[in-house]
Amino acid sequence: MNNVRTQNASAYQALKDEFGYTNKMQAPRLMKAVITTGIGKIKDKKKIEIIEDRLAKITGQKAAPRGAKKSIASFKVRQGDVVGYQVTLRGGRMYDFLEKLLHIAFPRTRDFRGVSAKAIDSLGNITLGIKENTIFPECSDEDLKDVFGLAVTIVTTAKNKKEAEAFFRHIGVPLQ
Repeated sequence: MNNVRTQNASAYQALKDEFGYTNKMQAPRLMKAVITTGIGKIKDKKKIEIIEDRLAKITGQKAAPRGAKKSIASFKVRQGDVVGYQVTLRGGRMYDFLEKLLHIAFPRTRDFRGVSAKAIDSLGNITLGIKENTIFPECSDEDLKDVFGLAVTIVTTAKNKKEAEAFFRHIGVPLQ
């Protein structure tokens, strides 16, 4: 099984000829993975705790609450109200999460045909939307009533979209 950590380390050799790198530090590297979820209109404390707990189980790190930046009367949101949770993973936890995402969660996704290359932005980062948290093995199938979505942003040092796409293919992200 290809390990994301070793693929990240060997990216220089694989991409050297294509992009003309002369130094190892020019090759793209993974910097961090940011996992976010919004809680929407949920006001029930127990459901919010369930979302926070599941996010912590999926990522292996406690989720940080994110407050609203402004008050919006039509949404009944005040500045500072918790509107979502975020986890930033670096180092070993990031690699472990990406291994789980690429080799366990994506194959469990119904009708999965790969990640669109359009998800890569011009800065070389990719953002993936996951509709159901139940594709991760930490989420038990009994609690199907409390399903929420996630957004996973993988941040790299790639300089442009073309370089990032080649790098993501090299580390094993299933691009279409």
